[in-house]
Amino acid sequence: MCGIVGAIAQRNVVPILIEGLRRLEYRGYDSAGVAVIQDGEIRRRRKQGKVAELAAAIEADPIEGRIGIAHTRWATHGVPSERNAHPHVCRNTVALVHNGIIENHETLREEQIAAGYEFTSETDTEVVVHAVYDQLQRTGSLLEAVQATVAKLEGAYAIGVISVTEPDVLVACRKGSPLVIGLGIGEYFIASDIAALLPVTRRFIFLEDGDIAELTPEGVRIFDEAGNPVERPVKDSEVQLDAVERGEYRHYMQKEIFEQPRAIAETLEGRFNGLKLIEEAFGNDAPAVFDRVKAVQILACGTSYHAGLVARYWMESLAGIPCNVEVASEYRYRDPVLLPDTLVVTISQSGETADTLAALEEAKRRGALHSLAICNVQESSLVRESDLVLLTRAGPEIGVASTKAFTTQLVALMMLTLALGRRHRLDRVTEKRIASQLFALPARVEDVLELDDRIRALSERFADKQHALFLGRGSHYPIAMEGALKLKEISYIHAEAYPAGELKHGPLALVDADMPVIAVAPNNSLLEKLKSNLQEVKARGGELYVFADETLDVQPDDHTHVLTVTPTENELSPVIFTVPLQLLAYHVAVIRGTDVDKPRNLAKSVTVE
Repeated sequence: MCGIVGAIAQRNVVPILIEGLRRLEYRGYDSAGVAVIQDGEIRRRRKQGKVAELAAAIEADPIEGRIGIAHTRWATHGVPSERNAHPHVCRNTVALVHNGIIENHETLREEQIAAGYEFTSETDTEVVVHAVYDQLQRTGSLLEAVQATVAKLEGAYAIGVISVTEPDVLVACRKGSPLVIGLGIGEYFIASDIAALLPVTRRFIFLEDGDIAELTPEGVRIFDEAGNPVERPVKDSEVQLDAVERGEYRHYMQKEIFEQPRAIAETLEGRFNGLKLIEEAFGNDAPAVFDRVKAVQILACGTSYHAGLVARYWMESLAGIPCNVEVASEYRYRDPVLLPDTLVVTISQSGETADTLAALEEAKRRGALHSLAICNVQESSLVRESDLVLLTRAGPEIGVASTKAFTTQLVALMMLTLALGRRHRLDRVTEKRIASQLFALPARVEDVLELDDRIRALSERFADKQHALFLGRGSHYPIAMEGALKLKEISYIHAEAYPAGELKHGPLALVDADMPVIAVAPNNSLLEKLKSNLQEVKARGGELYVFADETLDVQPDDHTHVLTVTPTENELSPVIFTVPLQLLAYHVAVIRGTDVDKPRNLAKSVTVE
């Protein structure tokens, strides 16, 4: 969601801050701003809209400084506007940027109004900058003022603060929202994501929950929530600068769709000995943990939730163990029953999804013995909070609509199915067959990507549509859900997915010539049932788009458009059929002229509830 960048250096930091904001644009935002200390005063520029507009405003009316903070805002409290944009300033003395939500902001606001503070925005953040200023008058130390302030805050936050009273100090802290420190040579940086800082450093400190850091030209001091000095490890990032560039591609989403063969191959790399899964890939204690597992509880949101739904079919049909899948944002607001010896599996691209982290905490409170994270970011909160981890190695994913993260999650979940299944129903012959299929996947996905031109042509039929219906059966129903999500996310076409067998129980009433129906049709045991469902659509004058296995006998006609994909063994066909649906959504969005990588109202990393 919101993005933070901060810097203290012996050079003008404004270009660093602006470039950092550009590299955080993928997170989603509606306004942007920068504040620096220049000639003993806070100089600030804010703009509603894109970072480019902020950069143009600074070019027209320059500011510069050796210390500064910057922010891209995704509106929660208060409409998108310049006055609600960060940084917020109190009495020309303290400037502050904030990600997260302050849950007790109304109480603090009332207290501060009574104390004479004026509010110029509708945001929850403004109470924090006033509180820091108030504490600064008492302590005289920016670090101590922030420490005293956060002790009064309820909710989640990542914060960066500067003050004219200490022009060589940048204070940063986090709780429930990610923040990293970048280490340069005599210069130091903060950001919500390492991607923002890759042009200036590859060395990072990942702050723990509750940490408060003081950055000065001399170095970095870190204190835990209790105020004790602590050391946090310095990690060298292996992310390459060009990994977060578009290169030859028009959009990040397009690039990431075409990166899937490599991402899948890297997710498998080093995790098999021949065709035998190495269970220690999940962690050194994984074999002992897996020996005890009798059920699986998957917690995830959005696209990751769909991956979990596919895994439920695999867990139950291949491994022979019960598997429950739940939207993480719902889990802790009811009274779930966690069976003994249940492995809690969380799935998240960023590892900072607030709802998933909260659901994991709730599962632990309810007595979950062990947890496993399937995640794309090694240094994330979810990874640190889990007993076992399998990293998906998808590489940076910039497009808001997840693509390669999803397919690599499916691969990781199949690996987990193999690990658990060998203790229950899965025999060695089946395990070797599926392992062979996994290693064949990159080439199969390459084959599907060859259909790009045909899918682009097909997508032109959706240019004027406002609604779409996706159908699937069995493990391909979640793939239909994922296809519908992709189309609605980036093209703004209203799309819904249904199990094909449910068509006659309501959705059939919507079918007409203006309602395209997209069916996922692998050649499996449910094929004949699906064919009957497709006939129901044709009989009502519907326009059918069938993504089918090339061995499938479905004949195209004026109202039936068939696109065949490479034959794929049943268990892994959900991975294959995901790719043409991604391409369809992408090309429809391009034709409709939407912002493919940064769709309206959405954020890449959902770090608030």
